[in-house]
Amino acid sequence: MIDYDAFCRIKQLAEHERLNATQIADTLGLDVRTVAKWLATEQFRPRSASPRQSKLDPYKTRIQRWLEAHPYTATQVFQRLREAGYHGGQSIVRAYVRKVRPPRRPAFLTLTFAPGECAQVDWGSYGTVAVGETRRRLSFFVMVLCHSRMMYLEFTVSQTLEHFLTCHQRAFEFFRGVPQKIMVDNLKSAVLQRPTGQEPVYQPRYLDLSRHYGFTIRPCGVGKGNEKGGVENAVGYVKKNFLNGLDIPDFRMLNTAGRLWLDTIANVRIHGHTRQKPTERFAEERPRLIPLAAVPYDGARVVAVRATNRFRVTFETNRYSVPAEYASASLTLKAWPDHLCVYHRDRLIARHPRSYDRNRDFEDPEHPRALLAQRRNAREQRLLMRFLALSPKAQEFHDQLSVRRPNAREHMRKIVALSEIHDPGDVARALEDAVQLRVFGSDYIANLLEQRARTLPEAGA
Repeated sequence: MIDYDAFCRIKQLAEHERLNATQIADTLGLDVRTVAKWLATEQFRPRSASPRQSKLDPYKTRIQRWLEAHPYTATQVFQRLREAGYHGGQSIVRAYVRKVRPPRRPAFLTLTFAPGECAQVDWGSYGTVAVGETRRRLSFFVMVLCHSRMMYLEFTVSQTLEHFLTCHQRAFEFFRGVPQKIMVDNLKSAVLQRPTGQEPVYQPRYLDLSRHYGFTIRPCGVGKGNEKGGVENAVGYVKKNFLNGLDIPDFRMLNTAGRLWLDTIANVRIHGHTRQKPTERFAEERPRLIPLAAVPYDGARVVAVRATNRFRVTFETNRYSVPAEYASASLTLKAWPDHLCVYHRDRLIARHPRSYDRNRDFEDPEHPRALLAQRRNAREQRLLMRFLALSPKAQEFHDQLSVRRPNAREHMRKIVALSEIHDPGDVARALEDAVQLRVFGSDYIANLLEQRARTLPEAGA
């Protein structure tokens, strides 16, 4: 089939150029039979589009009646058609059912909230980030006040319970108040179970946090993330507007940059839903928030640990030192997002900055000091015992040496070394002579031993 332009060119080449059908076919790149057909036709008539017959046509009215009576699936319709004598394929049935009954899109109500009534929280993830010599998944916590759409943002490299609780606490401090209720997804840090027909089973620590600050937990329905659409949109906004294309050489700069982005862009933009700046609506919402608790909530994770014989405790593949006297002892570790504390019973014995690197060892210089002193005392005790065994006068020599010499230990060590290369009897006699002569020092003992070892010439007549 050709179009009207091709028909006109065929007629022009035949009437004005005097070309035959073969020459016109070569010029226009058409089949010679097609050219001959249109040369014999006086007027262009487009082909009428006749509908293609299918095996399903006799059953279409019946399918419509079935779907009006009951919401059958396409598979059920196909099975009933086979029983009615249909011998065609299933794909054409599915296409026709989809055509006469298009899929329904769910409809959602627009929720409105009073000032200070509610906030929504959620986690977001965005690739990985360098932490020391390793890489961790980059996570971020978002809390949005439902009335003003004021946003709080904090980046972490973990979504564990202590991070979840601490991010709540810092968000309350950022807003300088607490909303009456918080809508949260069914993540394990907030909701442990959702039994059918029963109240949700909340995470005990999260329930304790809600009682401490006075808010009510409102979990979304299972698979109903749309119920907290405000924070879902905020998570997407953080990814598209802040993180998209951002070069992140190190995790430590992210929270500072994120706070600057909140103050200069996110919380001062014209919000797409409220058509106002979040900071302006927050001025109305701020007085309606619950005042902060007098004492901040302790959101640390508590773990029972045992120190090794090298006085180390292991937490998330990293090793942290404790005082040497607590080697192999059962201890309690409390982990906050930024630091760790180790307790023996109720006594704090160690504190370290928390590392998110892997397989690192962290030692406080004070922790091995007692062990080193103990070993030094043992060495000095052995040295003293060896020195006192040299002579009955060694004790008196030691007492005077300690009074007269500031480095008495070095003198004793040298004298013990002299006993290893000289006869012990000569060393003992030298000590006795030194006490009698009232000279105290290793150099005097060495001189006495050297003089006695020197061979004197035989006396003359």
